[in-house]
Amino acid sequence: MRKAGIALAILLGLFAAVGIAQFVAAESGEVVVLHTQAAGESQETRLWIVDQEGSAWLRGRREAGWFPALEAQPAVEVTRDDRRLPFTAVPVDAPEARDRINRAMRDKYGFADLFISWLVGDPDREGALAIRLDPRPLPPAP
Repeated sequence: MRKAGIALAILLGLFAAVGIAQFVAAESGEVVVLHTQAAGESQETRLWIVDQEGSAWLRGRREAGWFPALEAQPAVEVTRDDRRLPFTAVPVDAPEARDRINRAMRDKYGFADLFISWLVGDPDREGALAIRLDPRPLPPAP
């Protein structure tokens, strides 16, 4: 019985360590806040971002909790460098765009990107979509 308790404690400790490592990895480097709207509800999601070909890009999976809101209402806002700016989010479902953004994310975020892709079980990020952020005009000042 004592051995089972020790084994359980070790297992729980390992799960906690992996969870902490995932959080630290996800928060490393530049993290932006994506603001989406769905059914009148506002949602904030912390994501990585890269700049490629004159545009800012996010990466996501259709299964992600925030993705349906983005598809339903692509007018989003992103907080980056303490500035909240309006964008139209454009998912680009093309392997070449996905691969380019995956490479840019790997270059920018390094081991953290590799570690998280291993945790989600998609080391090549083949299930990911590249999401281009097209700037929208700022709303008029009050």
